[in-house]
Amino acid sequence: MNKYSDFLAMSQLSVEEFAYLLSSAAMQRADTSQPLSGRNIALIFEKPSLRTRVTFEVAIRKLGAWPILLSGTESQLGGRETVPDVARNLSLWLDCIVARVFRHVDLEELASFASIPVVNALSDWEHPCQALADILTLTDAWTDYDGKTVAYIGDWNNVSRSLWRACELAGFSFRAICPKDYGPSEGEKVEWYMDPDAVEGVDALYTDVWASMGKEDELEERCAIFKPYQVNDELMRKTGKHTYFMHCLPAHRGLEVTDAVMDADYSLVFHQAANRLPAEKAVLISVLENHDEATSKEGGARVFGRAGNLDHYPLAQRKLWV
Repeated sequence: MNKYSDFLAMSQLSVEEFAYLLSSAAMQRADTSQPLSGRNIALIFEKPSLRTRVTFEVAIRKLGAWPILLSGTESQLGGRETVPDVARNLSLWLDCIVARVFRHVDLEELASFASIPVVNALSDWEHPCQALADILTLTDAWTDYDGKTVAYIGDWNNVSRSLWRACELAGFSFRAICPKDYGPSEGEKVEWYMDPDAVEGVDALYTDVWASMGKEDELEERCAIFKPYQVNDELMRKTGKHTYFMHCLPAHRGLEVTDAVMDADYSLVFHQAANRLPAEKAVLISVLENHDEATSKEGGARVFGRAGNLDHYPLAQRKLWV
C-alpha cells in the first residue's frame, strides 16, 4: 500500500495506493482465504464501539488471525504506562495493533515506537477505514463515476476529514456545508458553504452526529446551531436530483437526520456498515504484507520497536492536543 506499514490517515495514500485498497476491499467480499493464519492482532478500544469493534474482530477471524481485545482500562495509553512502552511490549507478542483512540497524537506515537503495523480504527483527527468503506459503497451504488459530487453537511470532524481526502483520491468533487465556526480549519483547502441550500446538485449527501464523543455536554447548544442543517425530506428535495443519503452511524434520529430519510430507499447507511468488513480486511492484509516485505529486506523485525522518529507523523510533531 505504501512504504510504511501503518495506516493512520487517508492523507498518507497516493491515488494508486487508494485504488489498490479499494479493489482489494471489493474482492474481499467473496474471498474466503485466510492469508493471516497464525497471526495475533490487538484491538485497543479507548472509545465505545459497535461497527468498528464487531467488523474488525470478524475481519481478523475471517482472515485466520486471532483478535485480542484491550479496553481503555487495560491499555491506558499514556496513563498506566507510557505510549512508547505499550508499543514496545505489544510488539514482542503480536503482529499488528488496531487502535480506536481519543487523541491522534497517541496513535502516531504508538506507531512510531511499535515494530509492528498500527491501524487507525478512529481518532479525533481521522477515521480512514470508514472513508474507505464509504467510497466502496458509492462505487457499488453508481454505475458512472464521472462528474459525481459528494457533500458533507453538519459538524466538520474526523469522519468528514477522511471522507474529503477519500473523495479527492477517488476523483469525486467534494463540498462541506457547515455553520460558521464549525467548518474546516484555515489550512484545509475544502470547498465550504454555510448555506444548507448548497446541497443543490449533489449526488450523495453525508452527515454525522452534531456532537461527537467527548462533546456531548455541548449538544443542547449545538442543536440550536445545527437545526437548519438537519437532513430531512425537504433538504433532500433541494438537491434537485436523485441523491443518496449517507451516515457513518450511530445516528441520532430526529436530530441530524429524520427517520424518513434514514429509512428511505436512497439511504446507503446499512450498505456503508456492511462494507466496513471487507474494507478492514483489505487494510489488514495490506499493512501486514507491507510489514513482511519491509522486515524481510531488513533481515528481520526490530524486536524492541522503532527508534521513535516522529518525522512521518506531522500531528505528533505539532503536538496539537498535548
